[in-house]
Amino acid sequence: MKALILVGGFGTRLRPLTLTKPKPLVEFANRSMILHQIEALVKAGVTDIVLAVNYRPEVMVAVLQKYEEELGVRITFSVESEPLGTAGPLALAKDILSKDNSPFFVLNSDVICEFPFEALRDFHIQHGNEGTIVVTKVEEPSKYGVVVTKPGSTHIDRFVEKPVEFVGNRINAGIYIFNPTILDRIPLRPTSIEKEIFPGMAADSTLHCFDLEGFWMDVGQPKDFLTGTCLYLASLAKKSPEQLAPATAPYVHGGHVMVHPTARIGKDCKIGPNVVIGPNVVIGDGVRLQRCVLLDSVRVKDYAWIRSAIVGWNSTVGRWSRLEGVTVLGDDVTVAPEIYINGGFVLPHKTISSNVTEPKIIM
Repeated sequence: MKALILVGGFGTRLRPLTLTKPKPLVEFANRSMILHQIEALVKAGVTDIVLAVNYRPEVMVAVLQKYEEELGVRITFSVESEPLGTAGPLALAKDILSKDNSPFFVLNSDVICEFPFEALRDFHIQHGNEGTIVVTKVEEPSKYGVVVTKPGSTHIDRFVEKPVEFVGNRINAGIYIFNPTILDRIPLRPTSIEKEIFPGMAADSTLHCFDLEGFWMDVGQPKDFLTGTCLYLASLAKKSPEQLAPATAPYVHGGHVMVHPTARIGKDCKIGPNVVIGPNVVIGDGVRLQRCVLLDSVRVKDYAWIRSAIVGWNSTVGRWSRLEGVTVLGDDVTVAPEIYINGGFVLPHKTISSNVTEPKIIM
């Protein structure tokens, strides 16, 4: 089987992290975002993966060559000279996606969930039509485009964008499986699969929906990256608790804590709930961490407090400092001792030596 991952462009929503690394290589729960997807696809029998990119493919090539060897999968880059939207990349990769009659997966690189690729494949083959969209239920459908099915059926009837009145609570989860015949519908130009392709398929009664079980999150911006981390850790606690720090560890406070084996943690720390500590991180004494992510080689000095923050690679948080309010430190940022940052987005290689009391970008 084959798959296409829509990687896209600059990752502007996840800056300042994406100023250093392309978004698919930013670590989510201590592994590159895209590796979560590639591993799940390989498990479902995918042998060819196309990455549709229009920004810095050369940075990803070296990293992904390693994944190719480890996982036994062919990874091809389809590089867009201009952004082609969410459907155009399928037309650009037509030679690979249509080389046989087997269906292929398509997914957005921002999505994190319990990827149901095997069940999705079986459901799609069983109904025998052209396409299947994975849908997830949300509490506030008025914020999204809602997928409406025909009564008592998985056939999609129509799509309603940000409905004022309740028509349903299922939304497009950004994961699909298609037969190669869909490629005949897509021109090689910037095209929206949601607005230009799906309505025609629904009108032809060739599009179905598949309900996603468990959590789902688009982690393409910091606030949602942190929420997605909480959901992912909660899922691990149920399904693979051995990947988390044991609740009996002296520093664990409230559970759902992931600690890389190379990290070092001082004494009298309180860590959790919902914390990811990356490789080579060094945490001083008396540190308090909640709902945060510390990326590779971060240093947190004694008695610092970090809550609702992402601390970028090689950054240092000074003694008695406090970060909160969805703060994001880019690569190699230094926060001086006894500094307060509330909702600061700090670009790489900066030193912060005065308080940031209101959310803002520090350039």
